[in-house]
Amino acid sequence: MKIGIAGLGTVGVGVIKILQAHAELLKARSGQRIEITAVSGRSRSKDRGISIDDYTWYDNAVDMVSDPEVELVVELIGGSEGVAKDLCVAALGAGKSVVTANKALLAMHGTELASLAENNNVSLNYEAAVAGGIPIVKALREGLAGNAINRVYGILNGTCNYILTEMEETGGDFGVILKEAQELGYAEADPGFDIDGVDAAHKLAILTSLAYGTPVDFNSVYIEGIREVGALDIAFAQEFGYRIRLLGVARKTANGIEQRVHPCMVRHDTPIANVSGVFNAVVAEGDFVDNTVYEGRGAGEGPTASAVVADIVDIAAGRRTPTFGIPCSQLQDIPKVPVEEHVGCYYVRLTVLDLPGVIADVSAAFRDEEISIESLLQRGRAPEEAVSVVLTTHEVKEAALQKALAVIEKFDHSVDKPRMIRIATL
Repeated sequence: MKIGIAGLGTVGVGVIKILQAHAELLKARSGQRIEITAVSGRSRSKDRGISIDDYTWYDNAVDMVSDPEVELVVELIGGSEGVAKDLCVAALGAGKSVVTANKALLAMHGTELASLAENNNVSLNYEAAVAGGIPIVKALREGLAGNAINRVYGILNGTCNYILTEMEETGGDFGVILKEAQELGYAEADPGFDIDGVDAAHKLAILTSLAYGTPVDFNSVYIEGIREVGALDIAFAQEFGYRIRLLGVARKTANGIEQRVHPCMVRHDTPIANVSGVFNAVVAEGDFVDNTVYEGRGAGEGPTASAVVADIVDIAAGRRTPTFGIPCSQLQDIPKVPVEEHVGCYYVRLTVLDLPGVIADVSAAFRDEEISIESLLQRGRAPEEAVSVVLTTHEVKEAALQKALAVIEKFDHSVDKPRMIRIATL
């Protein structure tokens, strides 16, 4: 099996290392020798710590498709448009299978690319696109094929998980921990895709399609990042017996499918709460298998390259499965449930002036929306100065809570926008 690799960054180099180090093992597992014949990257002369002299070089990765010595294309360029998309479209259209780690591309164009692969009788494999080295795509598509999936959720971004874990362990503020994460290489110079939840949402859109047999629909994912999570929230969460994690959650309800990415309070004794640092974890709930938990490194050279090579081995061995588990013609457009319809419990932190009648006003705003308060906490007194009032609710529809918080924000004694975090029942 002769392959071409487009994109020679961290993951691309990792793939080459594995293919070189385990040539005989991979031959035994796939039934044929896997040979790199062509590569493409930004700079041919860059020192990558490996030699690429034996491979045909392409300045334009798309030109690789027309090389008769390339049977399979590995796309590790990244991005939802441009060369990455052009390369995949060209390869699949030419009847050549594609392995990719590109979650953004699949989140935006996955259904289109899957149809192209199907029409040309080739494979589009993407294990590395979701949760790095964790084989969650295979788990949902193959290992859990005998189950209807009730819910799939998880920690899908290591950068956010590292920041929230460090805030919890050190008591530091978000901005300080983010800067430390950047210095350690866990966060990009421009961390927006990570901390604003977009990266996790790309992955969740893919998982939703796998779990429920629906076309990939990134635009229906509710996305909320971790910028607003403060050290106070982390401390109060611990006091209530919770930890805060950025979760991606997909769930099928009577009204359709929920797809949401946002900070959650999770009980400290649940498996997902104990996933720390840069690790990822995914929980799939099947109707016959119950909960299955998958944890591991969600990024980095080794884990991501490992997933890429596993996909290459599958194709070399002749194992072929529909991209999203069922033929594209059978993917169903299932209604997407807006986050306002979500029903659950909530944590709310108010910053108000410490004056008589404040709690009565807050209680009235909640009463008017038929919201039941489970617990309420205020630490200390600071007459006529700002204090934090923290409460948790019983189950309520989110739209009602948002209405109550909009009323509270307009009170004369409110000095900051109310903060709300969903409490996950796991």
